[in-house]
Amino acid sequence: MSVTPAATPARVCAGIDWASVDHAICILDLDGTVLERFFVVHDGAGLKTLVRRLLRAGVEEVGIERGDGPLVDALLQAGLTVLVIAPGQVKNLRSRYGSAGNKDDRFDAYVLADVVRTDRTRLRPLVRDSAATTAMRTTVRARRDLVEHRVAAANQLRAHLQLVFPAAASLFADIDSAITLTFLERFTTQTQADWLSPTRLGTWLRGVSYSGRTDPEVLHARLLAAPRGSTGTDADTHAATTKAYVALLRVLNTQIAALEDNLTAQLTTHPDTHIFASLPRAKTLRVARLIAEIGDARGKFPTADSLAALAGVAPSTRQSGKVKAVTFRWGCNKQLRDALCDFAGDSRHDNPWAADLYNRAIARGHDHPHAVRILGRAWAHVLWHCWHEGLSYDPSQHRALQNILANSTHKAA
Repeated sequence: MSVTPAATPARVCAGIDWASVDHAICILDLDGTVLERFFVVHDGAGLKTLVRRLLRAGVEEVGIERGDGPLVDALLQAGLTVLVIAPGQVKNLRSRYGSAGNKDDRFDAYVLADVVRTDRTRLRPLVRDSAATTAMRTTVRARRDLVEHRVAAANQLRAHLQLVFPAAASLFADIDSAITLTFLERFTTQTQADWLSPTRLGTWLRGVSYSGRTDPEVLHARLLAAPRGSTGTDADTHAATTKAYVALLRVLNTQIAALEDNLTAQLTTHPDTHIFASLPRAKTLRVARLIAEIGDARGKFPTADSLAALAGVAPSTRQSGKVKAVTFRWGCNKQLRDALCDFAGDSRHDNPWAADLYNRAIARGHDHPHAVRILGRAWAHVLWHCWHEGLSYDPSQHRALQNILANSTHKAA
């Protein structure tokens, strides 16, 4: 008597085309037949409805274009496996299903679901960082955004002063420094600055606790040497604009400093701080950026090469027939690349091994950014091993560094 094998449950997949207002969902069975199509609103009730319908249909894996936000949180809390398929991949995958090049939310949801069904072995389940790392990433990126706003506001203030009060635009080293802003609050126009003499300027600088090393007579000479600015009633009108920019920069400086203090506090309790703080020239902000962008979910980067590739420091190879080209990697996490290259580029000033790699890259004809990426790729392997094993960077255990030091000692002898 033959025994009939137990039926294997059909594998049901879903694809979600994420949007800020509503989400398109497509559910497929093992054969690719559409079981359900529907939309849900992006609110609390809509997300509950989405999860309930997915579970009722037997869905276990979901394809989506982004790996964060309340929608992904709801899917993970429901025990569903989330597979992130980047928007660039989805754009290329549309041609797999048609040549018209149409863009439609319902169609994209179907593409995501079908890719999960057919290419599951190529996709890696989403691995989330801890809440502490996610919070640090938010703080790091918010600070970076504010710094960009400060640079823009400082450039606007400089351009404005060069037209109406040129002397103030170049009086001190930085247009957004505390002393420059304090000066512009007191001497907003050319007429007010004309009252100053070397003695009066020196007295005022002492009154505001000026810590610069430039002599008041030198600063006063700069005021006299610069082109004269607007005077009269027009000057008062321009002064209102100057005050607006100064007030904006004051706020940005205050909030940037507050976020930096917050990052310092976060680093005191983060379990990975000791790993990144042990790196050469890795101070508070650099340590926070590396932790935030690399994360603490070890499964995200199973190999050092995977870290280097996502950071954009590993080149991209293209080969067709006899033609082979090794080019810049465009598809990467640009925030991670910026954090890693910022660290790598500065590490050469404090680490002989890093300096040797950088100098040899320059000697081969590479420009500075390319040489830094080469160095960043080498550091990615060192970082990955320290990060994966939870160990601080120990220069005495870095064999390549020790070889450089031994050779330097031998040559000196």
